[in-house]
Amino acid sequence: MAWRNVWRNKRRTLVTVAAMSLALFVMILYSGLIQGYLIGLEQNILNLEMGDVQIFSGGYRDDPSIYNRIENHEELLTKLDDAGFPASARLVAAGLAAAGDQSAGVVLRGVDVELDARVSHVNRHVAIGEWLDPADASGVVVGTRLARTLGVKMGDEIVVLTQGADGSMANELYTVRGVLKAISDVVDRGGIFMNEAAFRELMVIPTGVHQIIVRRPAEMELDPAAARVRELAPDLDVQSWRELLPTLASMMDSTAGVMYVMFLIIYIAIAIVILNAMLMAVFERIREFGVLKALGVGPGGVLRLILVESGIQTGIALTAGCLLSIPALWYMVKIGIDMTWIGGISISGIAWDPIWKAAVTQETYMGPVITLVFIVSIAVLYPAVKAALIRPVSAMRHQ
Repeated sequence: MAWRNVWRNKRRTLVTVAAMSLALFVMILYSGLIQGYLIGLEQNILNLEMGDVQIFSGGYRDDPSIYNRIENHEELLTKLDDAGFPASARLVAAGLAAAGDQSAGVVLRGVDVELDARVSHVNRHVAIGEWLDPADASGVVVGTRLARTLGVKMGDEIVVLTQGADGSMANELYTVRGVLKAISDVVDRGGIFMNEAAFRELMVIPTGVHQIIVRRPAEMELDPAAARVRELAPDLDVQSWRELLPTLASMMDSTAGVMYVMFLIIYIAIAIVILNAMLMAVFERIREFGVLKALGVGPGGVLRLILVESGIQTGIALTAGCLLSIPALWYMVKIGIDMTWIGGISISGIAWDPIWKAAVTQETYMGPVITLVFIVSIAVLYPAVKAALIRPVSAMRHQ
């Protein structure tokens, strides 16, 4: 009977189902794009800039001096590796770089090329040229904006001037091996990566490191991982990436909330359409409901009838919306939206891939589907209860 009633007015049913299907399709696509945005941004944070956890000597973050170093870092790296935490040490110092008539302030980063590849994908993010080679002591890789500022390209020479740890004026000539893609504002504007040995020779730092980047095991959540690293490095300053970038972490968390607000706004509009359609269906069948109740169908039976009719329409809409979303999401995951016309995009100083791709997770479908079912259930309750409470005598006399 419910199936027959659904198709009694085909035009109204098709409009209602089309509205629900379109809303579900849009929300699934929107959910996939937001998930892709969040996942892509977090991967850039973890793989290119921060790692999951960072270790510093006490007070280094307040006073990033070249003298404030982690000593005996090899022992700590071994402990971390044995515990299942890939880690790599870095040396950091400020200086001045010059090429021709141009100069710029820079941040020098000395890395162990082999170990660093375990915790960072910066080596895969070279736009022009090649990444560092331990055999090339004078080769460096520079940030994309720094390369433009200095007017250098692959094979050009730059002079680096700074003050060594022994108080001497340190200067050296280096050759540009490669230019990075956009990573972060700090790296893009003034980042210079060099081999650890070359950094130690320039800065006269024979031992110790300034920073250790740690990656957590895939099966371990961030907070337990940070707690475990603190146990392995009890006398050092251990911070997760969310603690180092609290504003960005909060923004990412709030984005998920904004997504559900959008769900509610769109679906409330759909709920109004459904409410109107079901009220019309009830009013044009008042005499029919009166006859049903006169024949012995109780209020619960009438209520179930209306709910089943709504369930049939919702089921058709869910099927249509999900089927429509499959090719659209496939395109967004594989191809994405090209945002390069906007230029370099950064969010809180972290570069974002200009090709905006979607991501498909369980939440991509579950969130929109559950929200739609909930909103439809709420919208249909009033007309269903109204039909269930109709008095048979007055209903059969209704004109």
